Amino acid sequence: MLKNIPSILSPELLKILMEMGHGNEIVIGDGNFPAADYAQRLIRCDGHGVPEIMDAILKLMPLDTYVDAPLAIMQTTNGDPTPEIWATFEDIAKKHEPGNCKFEQVERFAFYERAKKAYAVIATGETAIYANIILKKGVVKE
Repeated sequence: MLKNIPSILSPELLKILMEMGHGNEIVIGDGNFPAADYAQRLIRCDGHGVPEIMDAILKLMPLDTYVDAPLAIMQTTNGDPTPEIWATFEDIAKKHEPGNCKFEQVERFAFYERAKKAYAVIATGETAIYANIILKKGVVKE
């Protein structure tokens, strides 16, 4: 056990976060996301939701300040309504990175292609649809 580390972050996930460098991306996928198909490094967080994992990661990892949008979400399709969970993602981002929390929407298949190139993919048990998000790591300036 360590102090001040969110207990939801497993040793495996902490190792991945430490290995990531500036500009690397990590995907947090909902329960429907085909994580095993796309992951170079797969981390299982079954039983947890995307917001909890996102919140814990952003307590430790800065977002990239050298890009227009350090956060990416999967664009809805077929006229599906805007997912309520997106507002939760925005609240979490604003809490940790109030001046650097711009989101981009990425078309579904382009999101999958981007996930293939991500440093790691986290598979969660999130039941909300379109609850997939990519976080781009920034520079620690402390």
